[in-house]
Amino acid sequence: MHRPIAVFDAGIGSYAVVAEIRSRLPQQDIIYFADRASFPYGGKNRAELIGVMRRTIEYLAGFDPSAIVIASNAPSIMVLEELSQDIHLPLFGVYPPLREAWGLSRSGRVGIMGVQSLVESPMISEFVAENSAYSERVALINASPMVELVESGEFLFAPERTQEAVDAFLTEVFAKYPEIDVLTLSSTHLPWLRRFFEHARPQCHFLDPAKDMVSRIGQGTKGQGKIRALVTEDERYDLATFRKMLSAIGVDIPLEPVQPY
Repeated sequence: MHRPIAVFDAGIGSYAVVAEIRSRLPQQDIIYFADRASFPYGGKNRAELIGVMRRTIEYLAGFDPSAIVIASNAPSIMVLEELSQDIHLPLFGVYPPLREAWGLSRSGRVGIMGVQSLVESPMISEFVAENSAYSERVALINASPMVELVESGEFLFAPERTQEAVDAFLTEVFAKYPEIDVLTLSSTHLPWLRRFFEHARPQCHFLDPAKDMVSRIGQGTKGQGKIRALVTEDERYDLATFRKMLSAIGVDIPLEPVQPY
């Protein structure tokens, strides 16, 4: 591989970012690291996240990457700025497409769906204030139960139960925030549920931040368009299930199991 871009998060969510890079930069070599043993990022506090991010970035730096993408909203918002101060590699994060949400909204009420640690952090409130003139009109919504539907594979192997869970979740959201007409999918797991969200609430826009993130990478580093997939596992999230999940979404790449570190 020639100066690959390394992309990681705590599971299958980051593959959507890998696919977007591959589409936009077809000759870019990519290290895809699915750290399922660290799932969920959303259940970790700031100190725990910093520890996981430092270990992961140090590990991926051994592959001589041209850049590293933290393909997860929670650490991007909560710890990326601090990490960037002493890591001498280009780091990219994923952020809620809030300005795009405002451009689409007719009601003037939008929401950010993310994991619990993100929506309860002071950093996301600061992000909203910096990117919105009406921060009081932005709802911060804990969608952690939806993330589990993805990492467990239920969205692929039990679509009817998944739709029922999504319907119930959005019923609660709109009972509390009836005027919202745009929601950002601010966990990289959530775009995998987009069709379920849209089925439950077709009049609402659901925004995926992956395209915006990949556009910030620039022209990348030309290689042969290879993807090397590294995966950690534990008793909750095993390699066989992960392989089955990728096959179900039409992805056929060799998986290299690596030990949690």
